[in-house]
Order: sequence, then structure tokens, then C-alpha cells
Amino acid sequence: MEAWAAPIDDIGESQAFTDYRHRVWLRYMFILACIIMTVIVVGYAATVGAYGIGILDTYETIWNHIIGDIQDITLDHIVWNIRLPRIVVGIFTGAALAVAGAVMQSILLNPLADPYTTGVSSGASFGATMAITLGATVAAGKYAIVMNAFLFSLIPTLVIIAVSQMRKSSPTVMIMSGIAVMYIFNAFTTLMMLWADPNSLEEVYQWQVGSLSRASWTEIPLVAVVVILGVVSAQLISGKLNLLATGDDNARAMGVDAGRLRILAMLLVALISAVVVSFTGLIGFVGLVAPHIVRIFIGPDNRYLIPASAAFGALLLVAADVIGRVVIAPSILQVGVVTAFMGGPLFLWLIVKKDSQVW
Repeated sequence: MEAWAAPIDDIGESQAFTDYRHRVWLRYMFILACIIMTVIVVGYAATVGAYGIGILDTYETIWNHIIGDIQDITLDHIVWNIRLPRIVVGIFTGAALAVAGAVMQSILLNPLADPYTTGVSSGASFGATMAITLGATVAAGKYAIVMNAFLFSLIPTLVIIAVSQMRKSSPTVMIMSGIAVMYIFNAFTTLMMLWADPNSLEEVYQWQVGSLSRASWTEIPLVAVVVILGVVSAQLISGKLNLLATGDDNARAMGVDAGRLRILAMLLVALISAVVVSFTGLIGFVGLVAPHIVRIFIGPDNRYLIPASAAFGALLLVAADVIGRVVIAPSILQVGVVTAFMGGPLFLWLIVKKDSQVW
């Protein structure tokens, strides 16, 4: 009774509110810093190549093209048509993979989850390998490999959902189903590669490594629309994803169907991952490492984690592509190799770092 009758500690509440606003401000500053650094890296990335261009010239050329005041046709062609498409695709791909990784880690409550836990990578690799080695495609022309990779990348996710409907859609069931489907598709992919001729085998290997060199303005509108809608959708369910961290029973008590939310989130992850992977190939570690690094700075709240992961993932992949084009110039190191070199040590560092208890 004395505790209830005691006066409210206005000073303590005010301090707590001030601390909360400060933490929120720091989270927004982190997102803004990632965006600014991405703009800087984009300007430098557009200077990398055989034709020497200054970083300020790249910004000026891009702006002039946007407003329709093209002053140097050659410079405009090099920056806008040759170098900028791979940069823009890198931004959307990095953002998509990072957000997909953050969502997967949240719905499965597993720090090892990433966009490829759904089996998207194995299905896409199977579809691309089938198109390259056997010539069996669902569409003809320029996008035959892309369409094969996209359609087959969705099959493992559908299998996981089907198994989850038969059993309780728990994180364990989904992870085990994903692993099983992944091994099946990988086995068929390996079998086709064993029978492939050397030229086809090299092309399959190049696709599986992951690269932004095939990017062009033609596919950017599709990638941009899917990624933007996917990130916005993930942000809209971020509050419900936070409830899953408290356990399925608590989430249900708050009016959230945990099983249905996991299935919807997995479909969302599979769609945005399948689209970007179909165009770029398999780029690893971005979806696994980026959300962990972001959690160190802003915490596990998905309301801030998802947009921050999008900003940091875009920065990470564009920077990795720049490193791949500079480190052994004039030769180019595929961005998938660079992210593996960067992601492996970073992930080990996150594991052994004792004060990063974000889970």
C-alpha cells in the first residue's frame, strides 16, 4: 500500500524517456550514416575502370543525365550505361539480402539463418545449371537462365511450407526441411555438372560465384520494385516479428498467429531473394553477417533493424564490388568471392566477441 501511495518519481521517468529518445536518435543516425557512406562509395565506384574519371565528375555526370543536360556524351555513356547499372543492382541486392537475413533470423530465432535457409540458393543453382548444361528452360532468349533460376528457387520454399502445414510450423521443422531440400537440389546440380562439357561447367561456376557484371538497366526496374515492396512489407510486420522473439505462446496471447506469420515472412524472403539471386547469382554472407553487425549498433528491435540492415547491406555489397574491381586490377574478382573473404572473418569475430550478446 505504501508503494502504491508513494508519489511518482517524475525525475526518474523523465530520465528514462530522455534515454529512450537518445537511443532512437542514435539508431536513426546509424541509418543516415550508412546512406551517406553508400553515396560516397557509389561516387568512387563509378570512377573505377580503364577510363579515368574524377569522383566529382561522376556526381556531375549523373546529375546532368537526370536533368537531361548531357554535356559529354562519351562520359555520360561510360558512367550511366556501363558503370552505374552494376552499382544500382548492387545497392538493391545488398539491401534485399540483408533484410531477408534479418527477417529469417527473427522468425527462426536462429543466428545462423540467412536468406538461403529457405533453399532459394540450391533451387536457383539447380535451375540455372539445368538451363546452362542441358538447355532445358521454361523461357527462351536472354532471360532463359534468369527465369529458370527464379522459378526453381521458389520450389524449396513451397516444399518447406507444405511440410510445415503437415507438422507444426516451428523454427526447427522449417530449418530441417530447408536443409533436406537443399541437399536434394545440390545433389541433382552436382550430377548435371559432372556430365557437363568444360565450357558449360565454367559458365555454371561463374554463375554460382555471384557477380554484378551482368547488370543492365533493363532488369533494374523489376528488381527495384520487388526489393522496395519487399523491404516495405518487412517493415510493416516488424512489430509482429518482435513478438515472435518472446515465444510463440506470448505472441498468440498478443493476437499474433506465430505459424502463419512465419509462413508469410518466409514467402516474402523467398520472393525478394529469388529475384535478386536470379540476376546476380549466389552472393553469400551478406544476409548472414550484415544483420549481426547492425545489431551491435542498434540492437535487435526489428522496427529499426530492418531499415538499418537494408542501408548497411547496400553499403557492404557495393563496397565489396569495388574491392573486387580494384584489388587485382585490371582483372576483376567476383563480388561473391569478396563477400566470402569479408564475411568469414567478420562472422568469426562476431562469434568470439564476448560483449556482443545480442541474442
